[in-house]
Amino acid sequence: MTTFKLVATAAMGLEGIVAEEVRELGYETTVDNGKVYFEGDELAIARTNLWLRVADRVKIVVAQFPAKTFEQLFEGVKAIAWDKYLPVDANFPVTGKSVKSKLYSVPDCQAITKKAIVESLKQSYKRLGFLDESGALFKIEISILKDVATITIDTSGAGLHKRGYRQLQGEAPLKETLAAALVKISKWQPNRPFVDPFCGSGTIVLEAAMIGQNIAPGYNREFVSEEWPWMKASIWDKARDEADNAANYDQELTILGTDIDHRMIEIAKENALEAGFGDIISFKQMQARDFTTPLTDGVMIGNPPYGERIGEVEVVEQVIGDLGEVMVNYPTWSVYMLSSMENFEKLYGKRATKKRKLFNGFIRTDYYQFWGQKSKR
Repeated sequence: MTTFKLVATAAMGLEGIVAEEVRELGYETTVDNGKVYFEGDELAIARTNLWLRVADRVKIVVAQFPAKTFEQLFEGVKAIAWDKYLPVDANFPVTGKSVKSKLYSVPDCQAITKKAIVESLKQSYKRLGFLDESGALFKIEISILKDVATITIDTSGAGLHKRGYRQLQGEAPLKETLAAALVKISKWQPNRPFVDPFCGSGTIVLEAAMIGQNIAPGYNREFVSEEWPWMKASIWDKARDEADNAANYDQELTILGTDIDHRMIEIAKENALEAGFGDIISFKQMQARDFTTPLTDGVMIGNPPYGERIGEVEVVEQVIGDLGEVMVNYPTWSVYMLSSMENFEKLYGKRATKKRKLFNGFIRTDYYQFWGQKSKR
């Protein structure tokens, strides 16, 4: 087994949760903006791809070096032992980005990086002509920040938010990784009731169900690194066996998703069936203001509509106000709402115990947390 420097990328504000997930898998971490660094072998690559709920993707950090000139960039890339990573027939597209650096032309940086890798591989494999690039895919990125080049290889392929269960979605679906983060932040435990009153296509309740039964979010999907010659099938088999043994399929859950739109409820039901939770999660068409329950100590997590079109803001404000009035009747319930409405607390009628700045795509939002009282049972 080889030890690699790895990085799990994350949306701004979620690095701490991703770092916690990586540590839970047994790896030490260091955290930077949008990045969680750790070291691990081939099995670590498989495990983190299967298990990280909140990360965007897992990459190998191949090298970091100063690059103020194109010559420095070329020589730095060429000096890497590329044959350690890429077989002779590797298909290796190069993408790039440059921030606050002398080498600001991204197309030039990409072309030079590609040329340097080709030269290195031709030397290693003693090839004179072209490399045919008909084999496994290795997505390489050259990123230059403040004149320091970082070369990475993506091990995930499609972003880790693509769990494979979401066949259908609404107009503004919440990313699965963010939905998982909302559940993680709430510290919800599977013995407590769980409700999303604005469930849309069901992303938050599906993520909660996977967390509740400890199901690896990447269990039913494929990763680009599964095709790499040195990522043996036995490694993936071992990681998937571990995940299967860790899952608690018998864990009973009380999870409800509701939405005012009957079409969304049908879509959510389809997605729940696809994810294997068709008989575990309940769905109901209803307005948030009609919520009632005999249960105590529950957790309600939702992403109410943002009201971006003219005339919608008043409707959204009414919905938030109605929800606040309803939840006064359930003091032992904790309520967590992700909203871009800056006057959310005023509308809801209560000051949040805590709030956390998060980005839903490019929309700046706050995650309002109203902690419930401990019940006397």
